[in-house]
Order: sequence, then C-alpha cells, then structure tokens
Amino acid sequence: MDSNKRTISNNYSALNDSSSSSLDNNSPAMTLGGEKIDREKCRYPHSIVWTPIPLLTWLFPFIGHMGICTTMGIIRDFAGPYFVSEDNMAFGNPTKYWQLELSRVPGMNSKDLWDRSVHDASEEYKGRMHNLCCDNCHSHVAYALNAMRYDGSDSWNMVKLCFLMLYHGKYVSVSSFLKTWLPFLILLIIVTVVVAVVKSV
Repeated sequence: MDSNKRTISNNYSALNDSSSSSLDNNSPAMTLGGEKIDREKCRYPHSIVWTPIPLLTWLFPFIGHMGICTTMGIIRDFAGPYFVSEDNMAFGNPTKYWQLELSRVPGMNSKDLWDRSVHDASEEYKGRMHNLCCDNCHSHVAYALNAMRYDGSDSWNMVKLCFLMLYHGKYVSVSSFLKTWLPFLILLIIVTVVVAVVKSV
C-alpha cells in the first residue's frame, strides 16, 4: 500500500505545476482539450464509461462495468485477473459516459497527467487479481483519478464512483438506456405478476 501511495505521489509531483489550465467546455460535443465525442467509434475523451453486466445489472441496475478513457478516447478497463483491456471493453460497448473536466486536473500539463495516470493505473492493475467486491473495475478508475488528484481529491473509491456515475452518467442512445433498464423492468413486472397471482389464490 505504501509503495502504491509513493507511486501516485511521484506521478503527481512530476507533472504538477502551481497553475492550472483554463479551457473552454461550452459545447457538449467537445472536450476541454478540443477532442470530439464520437459515439459511433466509441471515443469518449477523458471520460468514465459504463456498460451493463448481464444478470448482475438486470437485478441491480446501478451496478455495471466501468472503464476510463484517455484524452484521445481510448478505453482502458480492468476486465479480469491481471488483465486491463484497451479499446475492447468487457461486456460490450459503453451505454453511459461521464465526461470529466481537464481543468480540474492540477498543473499546466493536465492532458499529460491524465494520460500518465490512466497508463499507470492500468499497469498497476495488470498485476492484480480481480475481486468483484473489493478490487474491481471501479477501483482501477479510482486509482487513476487519485493518481492525478482529480478535483483536488485523492479519496476516490468504487462506492463513490458507482453513485456519481448513476447521477452524472449520460446514456449514449435510447437503445443504450433500454439495454440498461429493460431487463430489470421485465423482471420487476414478472415478480409483480407472480406475487399478485399468489396472493389471489
């Protein structure tokens, strides 16, 4: 744990500067660095992305698989034991994304620090066993955000990200919304009907 903290601190110190970048983000189709979101090519620059996990998301729609994108929109996700995928997200293409602001990454070289942190987090998690409850895809994203001290914080964790993604996440399309919620609604209707039938007997 101490070595991980030293690694995060070193990465942050090497790229940090006393001043921060002030970039425009007026257009929802543009990132702070000027890269466009391209849904067809699954490019979501400096964003957190999310997709449903079959069965698990059907029962708990707020739980899914998470990844983090570079400033060029390349998806990195902790897909399994000792494996971090690149542009081949486990469980399919993202259905939701949350684009973060590079202006909240400290230092003059915010794009470099973002990409370095995503890279370092991915290299770290290539050496870790995947644990669904304790050290998972959300933890990988949290590690990257802590490494860059996004929004001045180094206390990002999987629980915080789970609920923030639920609040801030934007659906890629109508079909993505249905892919996320329809199985849960169908199961809910089935359970409701069964309970009503049982009670009426």
